Amino acid sequence: MTEQTDGALRACWRDWLQTALDDTVADIFGYHAIQVGEPEVDALRTNRMAHRWLIDANGDADAICEALPFESSTLDLVVLPHTLERSIDAHQSLREVERVLMPEGRVVIAGLNPFSLWALRQHRYDWAVRLGIKAGAQSLPFDAPVAQWIGLWRCRDWLKLLGFEVEVVKRGMYRPALDSERWIDRTGWMESAGSAVWPFAASVYLLVAVKRVRSTRLLGPAWRRQRALVKVPVKSSARVRSTHE
Repeated sequence: MTEQTDGALRACWRDWLQTALDDTVADIFGYHAIQVGEPEVDALRTNRMAHRWLIDANGDADAICEALPFESSTLDLVVLPHTLERSIDAHQSLREVERVLMPEGRVVIAGLNPFSLWALRQHRYDWAVRLGIKAGAQSLPFDAPVAQWIGLWRCRDWLKLLGFEVEVVKRGMYRPALDSERWIDRTGWMESAGSAVWPFAASVYLLVAVKRVRSTRLLGPAWRRQRALVKVPVKSSARVRSTHE
């Protein structure tokens, strides 16, 4: 989200995301955890790890997700709240997360669905900017065009290629991106019905993936076993000749 997003919609999104993050990270254990971006949401407030950092310009360290200032295999948890759609290179960001995570470490990703009601509003703004239509480009819904939104299925594929296994998926924000707080309240029923009727149309998703490292098995030299010779009784030629005579 961005500051240009309507206050009512932004508050609704923030409440859903904060609740989902609180429930998700509370039971993830380890020693070191980081949150990359989105300082408006405290993604690690319910986590009990001893060392927690916010990677942001106004946080504990100013860095980008494509080049995290941590050594390889040193972190237990990385939280990316709407970080990939703002990243310069989303592929590199996930590769960097895989590098800094320890084996069995976890990454929590929040993203936007490019096939949702929120995407329709963002499409309207993107096309208005391209065509120079001022009426449609007065307010910026989100600070990333729809072309940069990474869908859930796409994010799953990228994680699988990096050796991650998706454990948990949560979906939410089925209501349209409306300007009016009254209409946001009126469409609240869509949140309860959406998960059962049209889960694919959720505007926001949250997933948890664990880094799997396949253990190698050392094989010794395959020595050839010598076959034991078995003696087979053979009839002598003399005995055979005597029977015919």
